[in-house]
Amino acid sequence: MRYRASIAFLVVSALLLVFAAGCTAATEEKTAPAPSPADEAYAGGLAEYANANYRVAEERFAGAYALYADAGDPDKARAARDAMFRANRTYMEYPFDAAAAEAVLREKVPGITDESITGWLENRAQTIVSENETLYYCDVASDYLYAHFDDLRKMTTTTLDFDYIARYALSENRSGTGPYVNPVHYAGVERLEIPYEMLPSSGVLKIWFPLPVETESQRNVTVTNLTCPEFIVAGPVTTGAIGYVYYEIPVGAVNGNLVITADIGFTSYEQIFEDIDPAKVGEYDTSDPEYLLYTASERNIEVTDAIREKALEIVGNETNPHLQAQMIYYHIIETYPYSHVPHGSLDAREPRVAESTYMFETGHGDCGTQSMLFSAFCRSLGIPARAIGGYQMLLSEAPGPHFWAEYYLPGYGWVPNDVTVAEMADWVTIPDEKRTAFKDYYAANLDPTRLVIQKNVDAPMDPAIPGDAVVFRVVRQAPAVVSDTAQDDLDLLSSECFSISLAAVD
Repeated sequence: MRYRASIAFLVVSALLLVFAAGCTAATEEKTAPAPSPADEAYAGGLAEYANANYRVAEERFAGAYALYADAGDPDKARAARDAMFRANRTYMEYPFDAAAAEAVLREKVPGITDESITGWLENRAQTIVSENETLYYCDVASDYLYAHFDDLRKMTTTTLDFDYIARYALSENRSGTGPYVNPVHYAGVERLEIPYEMLPSSGVLKIWFPLPVETESQRNVTVTNLTCPEFIVAGPVTTGAIGYVYYEIPVGAVNGNLVITADIGFTSYEQIFEDIDPAKVGEYDTSDPEYLLYTASERNIEVTDAIREKALEIVGNETNPHLQAQMIYYHIIETYPYSHVPHGSLDAREPRVAESTYMFETGHGDCGTQSMLFSAFCRSLGIPARAIGGYQMLLSEAPGPHFWAEYYLPGYGWVPNDVTVAEMADWVTIPDEKRTAFKDYYAANLDPTRLVIQKNVDAPMDPAIPGDAVVFRVVRQAPAVVSDTAQDDLDLLSSECFSISLAAVD
């Protein structure tokens, strides 16, 4: 009994001690460690960014980056650096205040009136507000011209060779029957050359290098003579959603400029779908993975209630998917004049806005944005659609970055259209019947002057590009260049270091 009593006493005593310790801990005041100057600078950057003070935010993040680097904290330094890049990208495409925007309009648009300037700057120009100051998009004058055909035609009728551009659309000598005819064989070289002085002093460069991809209209893709093969981690990939090869290159292994090249070849076909019979369009398999993928709402092809409501308004009582898609095509041509768009800013902004939604809400969109809005309208009606792109050689032999759209019809396949090229007919003085024929061609046909890199915007790659590491994640028309150790925005700077040379060959 005494032994048991002693045990009981010890247990009770132990419990009392634990309880007492708990009470003591609960009543003691705990003081959090004071934030470091670097943490305060970073928090200040977040606060300034949230308050739309992007230039000040960039300064705060830059200060935090320097302090974290001096303290030997590479992870926080990298986070502060990326935040600094994001703040800069948010406003970098808006260099003009009101006075400068007015001046550039007067310079670029001969004879523009005071009333027109005021109306454009107050009601239509693309702007951003930073530090309570309205800033104007760098292409404010070009966008004005694209929205005012009379002014634009005065400048382009003699500089834009429309007959050359329309050589496929208005051809009377098309050979073969659709959908894939008139093949053109291309060969050329992709080249990335980053000057030595732009490279960081240490670390690893991660590079996603774009390549042609096999599609129904682009075949026989070849990629040869890739440089730096010892540093290839994934690829080359030329099938699937996007073409690319992925490198990890130690900076210490680079002597002089970093040069990556690839010899490429492919056959591009003209696509002719002008004889689609709406009555012969089949039924969709709504359980098919591809149907689900290309009717879903995505990062930049966003299906919203407002998009769906507008799409239903556009098509009215029409239920045939081909005729619906055609109605959407002509609606975009008539409603949304082409304009340049601040892609870097759109991709950087918090909260983020989908490109399709941006165009729907502002009326501004270039080839990619127009194609994304077309696809969003179609998807909202259950029509699979995607924005496809890479480069075009329609305007000249030199490849130019471009996007267009496709929608899927059972029994026919992926039907192309190009809203942006179609709108070029409005930029020049030509007979109305010629303008109409040109637009009708690009409603369901496509010239063969194309280099396809990705079958849809936001196409996934493996490994994926991390977070905010690149300027514009939605497309891969140029290499993505990521470095954890670079002090400057290497991806932004290297975008000017990439080129593609192509030529049609026999």
